[in-house]
Amino acid sequence: MTRLTVNNEAVEYLLDPATPLLWALRDASNLTGTKYGCGTGSCGACTVDIDGRAVRACQTTLAQAEGSFVTTIEGLSRDRTHPVQLALIADNVPQCGFCIPGIVMAAAALLKRNAAPSEEAVAAAITNLCRCGIYPRLIESIQRAGRAMRGDETITAGARPGIDPADAAKRVPALSPK
Repeated sequence: MTRLTVNNEAVEYLLDPATPLLWALRDASNLTGTKYGCGTGSCGACTVDIDGRAVRACQTTLAQAEGSFVTTIEGLSRDRTHPVQLALIADNVPQCGFCIPGIVMAAAALLKRNAAPSEEAVAAAITNLCRCGIYPRLIESIQRAGRAMRGDETITAGARPGIDPADAAKRVPALSPK
């Protein structure tokens, strides 16, 4: 049995300790925001926050995560108001959306450590792949999120028009309170 904290809830996985954390999150916990992309850790679609670090869940076993605090995109902000999420929406960064959860998690981990990253620091920290080519807008958007975190800017974007975040959580089991 592997014990860790996922999105601030104690979890015990009765899975082989060699199981990739990605599959425990997706299959056992129904946290499907963490995506399977390449399976080699190259694309970053599976990025989660483990103890404050952006980590590729496909390359991290349950045994390696034992005792850790894991945050997935579902646990970052239940109402989608984390500054990174707001900035990406306000700046119209997401396109197809497949890579966005991993990018958001990598950016959130970066901004936890450095709320005023340079373009170079953002580029070095966000190694996630995006087939849509959002990179130029992404760097500025992450810096904007940092300004919001520091209190230097307010981002007014929210959920898409007509979608109440509480209603969205009702439709997504992983976001629904137990």
